[in-house]
Amino acid sequence: MKKWMLPLTLLLVLLVSACGNGTSSEKEEGKDKKDNKNETITYESENGPVEVPADPKRVVVLSSFAGNVMALDVNLVGVDSWSKLNPRWEDDLKDVEEVTDESLEKIIELNPDLIIGLSNIKNVDKLNEIAPTVTFTYGKADYLTQHIEIGKLLNKEKEAKAWVDDFKKRAQTAGDDIKAKIGEDTTVSVIESFNKQLYVYGNNWGRGTEILYQEMDLKMPEKVKEEALKPGYFALSTEVLPEFAGDYVILSKDPKADNSFMDTETYKNIPAVKNNHVFEVNMMEFYFNDPLTLDYQLDFFKEKFLSN
Repeated sequence: MKKWMLPLTLLLVLLVSACGNGTSSEKEEGKDKKDNKNETITYESENGPVEVPADPKRVVVLSSFAGNVMALDVNLVGVDSWSKLNPRWEDDLKDVEEVTDESLEKIIELNPDLIIGLSNIKNVDKLNEIAPTVTFTYGKADYLTQHIEIGKLLNKEKEAKAWVDDFKKRAQTAGDDIKAKIGEDTTVSVIESFNKQLYVYGNNWGRGTEILYQEMDLKMPEKVKEEALKPGYFALSTEVLPEFAGDYVILSKDPKADNSFMDTETYKNIPAVKNNHVFEVNMMEFYFNDPLTLDYQLDFFKEKFLSN
């Protein structure tokens, strides 16, 4: 072999080796990406440990928690009918399918990587065959702890805790301002007209009750405390409505439903009605207690209580 060919041969060997190493590196990098995509975490649910995606991309919510998932910027592919009925979420959910715990074929077509619902949903075993399914018992955790639990499930506990801490400060400050204006002993009721029936709510049943009673520490009328605090809600007739109406009333109603009770003399003679202390809300917008709804409720209360 001529002397000038030796360096050239050596160079070719090095180039081939480098190319081979490069290909190996690319394969490893691709493998890592694939592994990251399929990475899981173990969530300690109320029914035991569940292996769920570390970065879920296609979540189905069958009850209550769509707003929690949206607040944490996680993609939804299916939600319950009540979430779809919320006019404030119309744009956000326009491309999201409406599903139930019985529409299994539709859920399969959505190819979810995580399913979330309340503990009373049906077909949990079948849903688990489609994707990891985690359920929560309503009221087992308080409403803010519930959001942190959703954060843990979605691998976003830090973000969930940050929102909770900030919300509590904002709500309590607003409560101090409201009490300073309307008085420490002024009472507030949350009443809803739904399906030709009136309900009054305790301190943990959505409709803004958590903010008013838990964070702002506003007063609940004694009759409401007696009948609705422990069970969460109480059905009542128009005739006894004055007994449950506070100095201020948050009236949650479906604008499309029969609200003829408002035309009765019984209703018109309630002091809160006479004093223009009734703040009407769309029940479909006020129904839940997720971060998106809570922020909306808080802004509403600040505007109504403090602007007059």
